[in-house]
Amino acid sequence: MGEPVREKGGVPAGHGLCRARGEVEPHSEWHRDSSASDGLSARCKECRAVRGGQEHLKRRYGITEAERAMPVASQRGVRRIRSSAPPAHVDHRHETGRVRGVLCFSRNAALGQLKDRPDVTRRAAAYVEGNAWKPTLVAPGVCRLPS
Repeated sequence: MGEPVREKGGVPAGHGLCRARGEVEPHSEWHRDSSASDGLSARCKECRAVRGGQEHLKRRYGITEAERAMPVASQRGVRRIRSSAPPAHVDHRHETGRVRGVLCFSRNAALGQLKDRPDVTRRAAAYVEGNAWKPTLVAPGVCRLPS
């Protein structure tokens, strides 16, 4: 014989029981899943988002939420590059996958665009500071370009 069927346990029509939190939620709080017998996801939207984030950290960076929180605590809740709070995105070396810290989305994306190259980052900083590509007058009519 097959497995015993689990009872619904007094869940009203149009609602589902979130087994993780033990709360009854309306169907609007569940993602659709056409392969499920009731047409709903196994987890409510809130639990799915939390678990999805945890699974992403483990799969992508090999860390837990607690391990992600450690650099944030060491940074005193402040972003390393831009000093406003709170940091939210894990920064890592693309070659090794090693986690460096936690940054805001914009700064993390910028480092990725700069390919984690310090030389390119320094040239970008010089450009932003207005020091890049300004020739230096060495002698009358002779200029030296920055290297």
